Amino acid sequence: MLASLLPALRELSLPLRLQLWDGKAVDLGPSPTVTLAINDPQMVADLAHPSLDLLGSAYVEGRLDLHGPLAEVIRIGDELSRALGRDKGAAPQREAHDKSTDAEAISYHYDLSNDFYQLWLDRDMVYSCAYYETGNEDLDQAQQAKLRHLCRKLRLKPGERLLDVGCGWGGLARFAAREFGVEVFGITLSREQLKLGRERVAAEGLTGQVQLELMDYRDLPRDGQFDKVVSVGMFEHVGHANLPLYCQQLSAVVRPGGLVMNHGITSRHIDGRPVGHGAGEFIDRYVFPHGELPHLVQIGACISESGLEIVDVESLRLHYARTLDFWSQRLEANLDKARELVPERALRIWRVYLAGCAYGFRNNWINLHQILASKPHEDGSHELPWSRADLYR
Repeated sequence: MLASLLPALRELSLPLRLQLWDGKAVDLGPSPTVTLAINDPQMVADLAHPSLDLLGSAYVEGRLDLHGPLAEVIRIGDELSRALGRDKGAAPQREAHDKSTDAEAISYHYDLSNDFYQLWLDRDMVYSCAYYETGNEDLDQAQQAKLRHLCRKLRLKPGERLLDVGCGWGGLARFAAREFGVEVFGITLSREQLKLGRERVAAEGLTGQVQLELMDYRDLPRDGQFDKVVSVGMFEHVGHANLPLYCQQLSAVVRPGGLVMNHGITSRHIDGRPVGHGAGEFIDRYVFPHGELPHLVQIGACISESGLEIVDVESLRLHYARTLDFWSQRLEANLDKARELVPERALRIWRVYLAGCAYGFRNNWINLHQILASKPHEDGSHELPWSRADLYR
């Protein structure tokens, strides 16, 4: 089988070496930078029509091993998939999202290990796209800039009540309370995040300002008690079918004149189909079960139908590529420690996921949008300044 496949593989002239299970090695191009070590002979047949899902799954399950820089591994995998794969590009099947399903999916991803996440996230453990004002910031600087950017867009003022939907480990909640003097109510479905988040709130002396709870967004009282609402990296878990309800909830919990910020990953395709060459299927299977990415048009329509008015949209696609590069590099620099904290299979998933997502954002497979919306007063007025000048002082 390999003999018949080699001409097609060598025609690609990739810097790739195949290390076979019997000890033999085959170079597919000059000066290989990546070695694909095949442990399962059946993988040879699979290489006839590879996809990123197939290659990533084989690595996670131990059918092959990968040696070389992860960014280069992902690039070569994409080249193979483009040249020899069969990308169907089918429209996605919509999934039902109930409370128990969503809670299980969140626990699978976020309850993995707080110590593991601390290895490669910034000091505040902000697990979302950072903001690079010049492009020269390190990860900690860029995440602090992102938190400030969100708070300034929300025009937070001392004494206001802020709802943080999907609060994670509480980095944004603590920042908003400490730097802008607001009271924050944060919700998460991750018990591990909640435990560490509460510990950090107490350690910073913010217990009187920040309250974090284990709660589903669907259980929030629809009483308009909050001045501002922020949701960061959360609506990707909502599901297409529940987007209208999600937006209605955000609209119902904020007072007239208040602001809502939705920061999340969006699909390149209007129908929300997964990114090409099998990467989306891999993420759904191993990383974010039941995750679904809507297009900007779809989430925008749901926001508008909920009674909110979109007033500002900003794409941070390349900011997320840079953020993921930092995360991937930091994890690669701490592999020995990571192996003490999570099973090898989980580590393989996160190695491929972080490097692969950096590649995906850089190549415009997916995007990241911050969408700011206002809840107008009955007379149609709102409380925003006339320009964005205040954001950049």
